Formats: sequence, structure tokens, C-alpha cells
Amino acid sequence: MIISNKEYGYIRVSTREQNEDRQLIALREIDIPEQNIFLDKQSGKDFERPQYRRLVKKLKPDDLLYIKSIDRLGRNYAEILEQWRVLTKEKGIDIVVLDMPILDTRRGKDLMGTFLSDIVLQVLSFVAENERSSIRQRQAEGIAAAKAKGVRFGRPLKPLPENYPSVYRRWKAGAITGTAAAEECGMPLSTFRYRAGLYEKNIP
Repeated sequence: MIISNKEYGYIRVSTREQNEDRQLIALREIDIPEQNIFLDKQSGKDFERPQYRRLVKKLKPDDLLYIKSIDRLGRNYAEILEQWRVLTKEKGIDIVVLDMPILDTRRGKDLMGTFLSDIVLQVLSFVAENERSSIRQRQAEGIAAAKAKGVRFGRPLKPLPENYPSVYRRWKAGAITGTAAAEECGMPLSTFRYRAGLYEKNIP
């Protein structure tokens, strides 16, 4: 086994998850020094990962990086493979994926070992991306189903002004324009029309 110059750990969680404890405990169990553990809390839309960039700059050939699972390296299949290539080929470090012991670049340094490791990596990267896509699809379907049942998302709507029902009826009958109706209710025309649609569905 190659003895690394330094051992590091990397943790990534989204701001929604806030569950770095599981990854942190796993790294502490293998005695990674606290100062060598880098943590990013990034949302799905913001993937700049400042701590990861700091870590990559610190890494030297033969250093050893531990991560809890393969999807900590990227958001999708292509990104995971690219980061794996940068770390192992360009930086010349070893990587250990704690959830998948076969992904330990200290082992199988010969051609066949590298070949098998690359195949496993590609399969797992694809599975990780596919799982995330499935989760997003299920979330989207759940939101659509909830909306169809009348569940509203976002900030609560302001109560309608007391004169809204009478103004709405006059507007609906064509007695006043939408602009005039909106002004009487003290709201923008777009808001008046939006609330009219909800009002017609008996949604306050």
C-alpha cells in the first residue's frame, strides 16, 4: 500500500439537506485531521464549491482523498468523471470512496485494476445521476399533483380587500375595465386578474 503524504476528506451537502454529520463522522472514524477536512454547503443551482477549489489547490502527488460517496464529486455523470480524472491523472492523488471500497485507487495499480476501477466508476456515476434525476422527477410530479388538488406553494396570499366581490362582479359584467377594477382594489392589474382566476375557483 502506498503511504500518502497527507490525508484529506471532502464533504458536500446542499443547503436544503444540512446533514453533513453523517459524512463528518465517517471521516473522523478514519482519523482525518480536522484541518484537512473541507466542507461545502451549496444549493443545487450554486455549485461553485469554494472549499473544494481550496482543497484541490492543496493536493500534491500521492496525497490521499477520502469521500463518503461518489456523488460528492459532482452534480452529474460527466462532472463526476471529469473530477475523478483531474484528481487522479492531473493531480496524481489517490481517492477512497468509503461507501464503495472497490473505488480505492491505492489498489489495483496495474492495467487490469485501473480498467476495472474505471468501469465501476462510470457505472456508479451513471447510477448516481440517474437517481438524482428520478428524485427530481418524483418531486415535480408530487408538486403537480398537489397543485391539481389546490395546494398552493410560496408565500401566502394577502387577504382580498372587502370591496373585491362587488368590484369583481362589476368587472365580470363588463361595467368597468380591468384597470379600473384593479385601481379600486388597490392592486396591479396582473394581480387582480390572477386573484380573479382563483376567486372563480372559490379560492380566497
